[in-house]
Formats: sequence, C-alpha cells, structure tokens
Amino acid sequence: MPAKKSPPARASKSKLSLDRIFNAPRALVFAAWTQPQHLKHWSAPHGFKIPVNEGELRPGGPWHAVMVMPDGTKLALGGKYTKIIQDELLQFTHHWDGDPGPETIVTVRFADAPGGGTKLKFEQTGFASAESRDGHGGGWKECFDRLDALLLKLAKKKK
Repeated sequence: MPAKKSPPARASKSKLSLDRIFNAPRALVFAAWTQPQHLKHWSAPHGFKIPVNEGELRPGGPWHAVMVMPDGTKLALGGKYTKIIQDELLQFTHHWDGDPGPETIVTVRFADAPGGGTKLKFEQTGFASAESRDGHGGGWKECFDRLDALLLKLAKKKK
C-alpha cells in the first residue's frame, strides 16, 4: 500500500528541516542545547547578543530568551519544553512575545554520526507562511554555525 502524502503546498510552507553533523559527542551537543551557559553563546544569529536565556528543562517547563539585534532592538521569545530524552531528543514550543502569529514546534534529534561526532536532525513546524519559515531557516543556519564554533572551543578546553 503506498504511503499517504501531505498536500505539497501546506507541507512545504509550514515545515523547516535541517540536518547538520557536529564534530562533538552527543552529550556535549545536547548540553549546548540545554544549558544556559552554552545557549548564550550560539542561540541567535551572527551579530546578536543573548542577555537572557533561561528555562526549566522538564516536560511542561517554560523557557524564555531575549535576543538583541546589532541595532539594539530586543526580541523576546519563549515557549515550553514538551519532550526531553537525555542526549537523544529535545522538543519545545516556540513563539515570539507580542506576536499574534502561530506557536511553532521545534524537534531536535541527536544521534551518533558515522565516523564520529553527532548528527543533528532539526525540524520546526507550524509556520503561517513560507516567508516566516525561510526567515527562521536562515537564522537557524547562522545559529548552527555559531554552535559549531562553540563546540570546537569546548572540545579544545577538554584536551
């Protein structure tokens, strides 16, 4: 029996998928996603600062962050953690404070990469438009570049 397919326009507009391999162990990559002392170094695009990044890492626990753009504009966002499996899965809701737009769901899967490192599978669903999805895609790619640099720095400290 053939698999059921979602309508292509809706699926493509509302879902962002990114895969990335990091040259770091899963436990470290997971820690970078869940510990404020790491998040403040990578969880915003290039040129942004993250003065606030806090949360309760448990299902149902809230999280909140503030990103400051290079021009000083503050962007507040938050959500709730929905699923957490240590070193394997992190899922949370994501919304911009004061924005009537939809709350999206972010799912991050962590797995061992062939040849070492960590394969990260990132998915964010529930976008209202392709423009919003694409904007988030660009931002997340920059975040992942910053995460890669942080992981390299942390790995050097451990040696």
